[in-house]
Amino acid sequence: MPTKTLANFTSGLRFEDLPSDVVLAAKQCLLDHLGVALAGSVETSSKIMAKTAAEIMGGTGCNLVTPGFPQASLLQAALVNGAFGHALDMDDVHNAAIIHLAVVTIPAALALGQVNKINGRSFITAVVAGYDIGARIGLAVNPSSYFYWHTTGTVGTFAATATCANILGLTPDQTVHAFGSAGTQAAGLWEFLSDGAMSKFLHTGKACVNGIISAQLAKNGYTAATRILEGEKGFIRAVAPEPNFDVLTKDLGKPFKILENSFKPYPSCKHTHPSIYATQKIIEETGVKFQDVKNIMLKVYSVAENLVGNKEPKTPYGAKFSLPYCVSAALYYGEVGIRQFREDTVNNPEVQALMKRVDVVVDEEIEKQYQANPNQWTQQVEITTKDGKTLVKRIDFPKGDPENPFTFEETVTKFHLLTADLLPEEQRNRLVEKVIRLESLGNISELFAI
Repeated sequence: MPTKTLANFTSGLRFEDLPSDVVLAAKQCLLDHLGVALAGSVETSSKIMAKTAAEIMGGTGCNLVTPGFPQASLLQAALVNGAFGHALDMDDVHNAAIIHLAVVTIPAALALGQVNKINGRSFITAVVAGYDIGARIGLAVNPSSYFYWHTTGTVGTFAATATCANILGLTPDQTVHAFGSAGTQAAGLWEFLSDGAMSKFLHTGKACVNGIISAQLAKNGYTAATRILEGEKGFIRAVAPEPNFDVLTKDLGKPFKILENSFKPYPSCKHTHPSIYATQKIIEETGVKFQDVKNIMLKVYSVAENLVGNKEPKTPYGAKFSLPYCVSAALYYGEVGIRQFREDTVNNPEVQALMKRVDVVVDEEIEKQYQANPNQWTQQVEITTKDGKTLVKRIDFPKGDPENPFTFEETVTKFHLLTADLLPEEQRNRLVEKVIRLESLGNISELFAI
């Protein structure tokens, strides 16, 4: 019974079980999340979420990850911080499982951890548990689930629940019931992309909230489906036409899935990153300018073509899910950062004209490779210039993948770049220092005492 096996793993995981590289990875994931969430907290969608949450569930006892670290209630903090961390689409991702795991584990762990006054070691352990459960269930349902279902919202609910179950010290049987409640609440549809709407951030916030609710219900004796993953009417069969049940428990904890994590240098859907990276390499190697470009062909796998092949995004957020825009922005602006997803930069007439000359096609060889190894998101950029040259760059692993990793020091740099206008340098340095010595913190709330 996979549900029971994963519950045993979640319930039994202890800090002493974690190798040093896993502990370091958890710290890196936390620091990356804090930078992305702080920067995301000033986005319009985040302000709406924070205002709404204060109106319907306001309180104290936890901190929001926004300048000043204001107080909030347990569920308010989970909802709002979960939304903050996804607002820029610059948060980490597990490629093969196609899920953002920091944003559905860390906000839940911070909120529940503050209320329960857990220490840094317990925080690290709970987050690692959530990463493993989320990645494994994501691997079981994807890629066939991904056409309709946003994995971070659906499977993310299980990841958050695992994190919370570990924090609360649930027994294996209680954790089974927590997973049952998680599965019946799991949600998140891709239709919002048709409008370039804000719903994606609600997915992550709600996953965190529902994880807390599921674990707390189980602690108090509430029952739920005990075969929520493998049951005939369970979660996996409901969302995945082609499920893979074997990956749920194979080599559990060997290695821990948090070591397979990818980090993002660009604030856009990860399926755009290989082509952005390839375009930047072409610019570096050839000096090509956007004025030189006649047309561009992007060769990708089918998941990318379906999700980010859009030539006409309706909003700046929609542009984060448009390969034609992201590649055109890289050529025109020379970078793809937060400023490239503002109204004026997205609607620049010259960029819009260049986008119309970008074609996104599924390449048979790349598709076969993706199906064989979904950790490898290969894409090939072919730029034809007005003087007849064809500039080609194929990328198997863009910057941030485990095979082309962000070092911890590069994550520190990313944190400072994202938060330089939000926190004084002394506060930023103190927060980084606390993350570095996370396992020594006696209370996770010490993170915010800077």
